[in-house]
Amino acid sequence: MDQRFDVTERFADGAQYIAGRPREGGSEGTHAVVDPATGERVFSYRLAGAVDVDAAVAAAEAAFPEWAGATPGERSDAMHRFAAALTQRADDLAHAESLQCGKPIKLSTEFDVPGSIDNTAFFAGAARHLEGKAAGEYSGDHTSYVRREPIGVIGSIAPGTTPSRWRRGRSSRPSPRATPSC
Repeated sequence: MDQRFDVTERFADGAQYIAGRPREGGSEGTHAVVDPATGERVFSYRLAGAVDVDAAVAAAEAAFPEWAGATPGERSDAMHRFAAALTQRADDLAHAESLQCGKPIKLSTEFDVPGSIDNTAFFAGAARHLEGKAAGEYSGDHTSYVRREPIGVIGSIAPGTTPSRWRRGRSSRPSPRATPSC
């Protein structure tokens, strides 16, 4: 694989992805993505600003009623489509991961990206099986159980230095409280 794919072209529309579309950040600041393995600047993008956060929250709030009312099967199907989209872009994701983290492409192609896809597919299947397990299964000193009770929009900020597998894994949960809508 050629590690030097045209990342600038792929991310030319912006580093933010809000309401189903890429967009350029709304702040005046910029961030240079540097390949730590070589010190080369890979590309730069405008940072998100308050306007971007407001737009993301508005998009998530607009999508929330439909997502909250979705059946476990509908949620599962949506997450399976997301896993399929990740699979289609696996090479691009692996190249971006490798360039941004300065790691060997083999690690991205054989571990990080496949792990992200597998994690998403796992939780897509789990979305159909949200069981209300109870009685000390999680902690011996009180009763714990799972409830399907959509509560609203959440925000999550993950460090950009962590592998994609860990960022995506935390956003692929079938729980309405942990699955982002924006």
